[in-house]
Amino acid sequence: MTEQHQFQAEVSRLLDIVANALYSDRDIFLRELISNASDACDRLRYTALTDATAAKDISGAYAIRLAVDTDARTLKVIDNGIGMNKEELIVNLGTIAHSGTAKLVEEIGKARKEGQNNDAVNLIGKFGVGFYSAFMVADKVEVISRKAGEETAWIWVSDGRGSYTIDETLKDDCGTEITLHINDEASGYLLEEKLRQIVKKYSDHIDFPIYFGAEGEGEPINSASALWTRPKSEVTEEQYNEFYRHISGATSFDNPWMTQHWHAEGTLEYTCLLYIPGMKPFDLYDPKRENSVRLYVKRVFITDRVEGLVPPFLRFLRGVVDSQDLPLNISREMLQTNPVVTKIGSALTRRILEELRKKAETDPKSFEDFWALFGPVIKEGLYDAHQYRAELNKVVRFYSSESDGLASFDDYIARMPEGQKHIYYLSGPDLETLRNSPQLEGYKSRGIEVLFMTDTIDEFWLPVAHDYDQKTFKSITRGGAEELAEIKAKENDKKSGKKSKKPATPDRAKLEKDLAPVMERLKEILENEIKDIRISERLTESPVCLVAQENDVDLHMERMLKKNQGYEELSKRVMEINPNHAVIKKLKKLVKNNKDKKIVTDTAFLLLDQARIIEGDPLPDPAGFAKRMSRLMEQGLLKN
Repeated sequence: MTEQHQFQAEVSRLLDIVANALYSDRDIFLRELISNASDACDRLRYTALTDATAAKDISGAYAIRLAVDTDARTLKVIDNGIGMNKEELIVNLGTIAHSGTAKLVEEIGKARKEGQNNDAVNLIGKFGVGFYSAFMVADKVEVISRKAGEETAWIWVSDGRGSYTIDETLKDDCGTEITLHINDEASGYLLEEKLRQIVKKYSDHIDFPIYFGAEGEGEPINSASALWTRPKSEVTEEQYNEFYRHISGATSFDNPWMTQHWHAEGTLEYTCLLYIPGMKPFDLYDPKRENSVRLYVKRVFITDRVEGLVPPFLRFLRGVVDSQDLPLNISREMLQTNPVVTKIGSALTRRILEELRKKAETDPKSFEDFWALFGPVIKEGLYDAHQYRAELNKVVRFYSSESDGLASFDDYIARMPEGQKHIYYLSGPDLETLRNSPQLEGYKSRGIEVLFMTDTIDEFWLPVAHDYDQKTFKSITRGGAEELAEIKAKENDKKSGKKSKKPATPDRAKLEKDLAPVMERLKEILENEIKDIRISERLTESPVCLVAQENDVDLHMERMLKKNQGYEELSKRVMEINPNHAVIKKLKKLVKNNKDKKIVTDTAFLLLDQARIIEGDPLPDPAGFAKRMSRLMEQGLLKN
């Protein structure tokens, strides 16, 4: 009995967009269907190793076939792979089993409105819905499939306009036969030469022969050899790129940023063909995301979900690992604890990290593009992959107060002035905020470089890593900055003759005695708002700043915890004052002469609120801030 089903709402909208908006690159439909057929053959080849029921359905060698009937205006894509049963047809072709479906439709719709068809096609590849591209060239699509090991075959039919039917049918063997009823605007896809050109361009790397015509006729129209098994000298860049698109679901607009192809021999023999994408995967930070590196054993596909083959901080990798040392009938469960997988994973991880280190040194501009996409993910390894920390330390890069580009730890240490014992860093939400931070002033004036930490993961790996090359990491917003007075300023610029901006450092005891009255007064006024007040070594331009005590949570870290974990309120901070600033000098006179107490109080709260605003903290009393500001402005205007 024929059953009629409605498409999932988002799929119905998606099909309309695909059919009407993506004609600029219609050739991709054949690539997508052939890729699906190849995957089906791969999966049956693996399943047959351990499942006798599935193995009995295999008839002849695995192959993919294209057949055209010009009178009926049909194109068929046929495979003898694992096939699908009724439930799988409904799940795979009637819905998009991904929580991001609505977002996909929204983004494709936006790209269509803006006339960015290429972007829309790219999204199709990213979200893995390539089957639907068939409706770019077909008025109706029929799918006949029989799953290996089952007796019943099923036929799925749709015109892509909102519903589909599914019914039992007859099929002699397992596999899938897709029939496209080609529309008038796509007549070129009924020509053999056109189809051969598309296969040669997009699917030459497929590991199964692709035939044209009736079964048993002709020679394969593709090379039919696994790309990773060929010598590097025999593979073109175009072939590498097309294989990347095949395994990643990308389109012709997405080329890999890096391609690594090598064969390892010795105690273990394996081949790797790995890619770093040129675009960030949409689900890069999804907690459920796993790596998508495919594991083969002697060219037989095993799985694309192997825990331990690729560490989480390289989860953006795409590609293939083909082992000669694993047994063909190994189960997916046994792979998780297999020492061969562990050793291969360790070797390929170190190989990729070494290549990244070389790239960072030889092509820093290109590496900067990579780091913008995947830097935060790489830094996750500093927190939870201790065995790779030495290699990661050579790869990670940071923006800093002394460099327009990215700097490595070694770059930083090479620029350290005499007497510096720490690697200083400043955490915050973005580079612009950090570059304008008042806590940075004293370090810049002495020529001391500060690394900028703008990623959430930075707050977690820094306490764990502790140091690099015996230089401990130290936040410039936590604890005192007395060490600044001990660090020798940089030498004068001999070429320009300009002197370094070195602030005056009068006797500390005398300075504290001189400022004691104003500090005591500020403590009294702000006793419920701050933990302490002290003279700052950090400030050269701003009047005040806020810092954390040495053992307190760092400022940026606490703000993140408040935002994400519901901290009730921020801890009290230490306020540091700049003794050379005009506002502090004026306050000192007012306190000494015991005059204008209201102005002193208003100024104290305004200075605190100013420090909070610069740090990005919300003001606890915006109305009070506005009133104090108005009163002080009024005083200034009246005096003038």
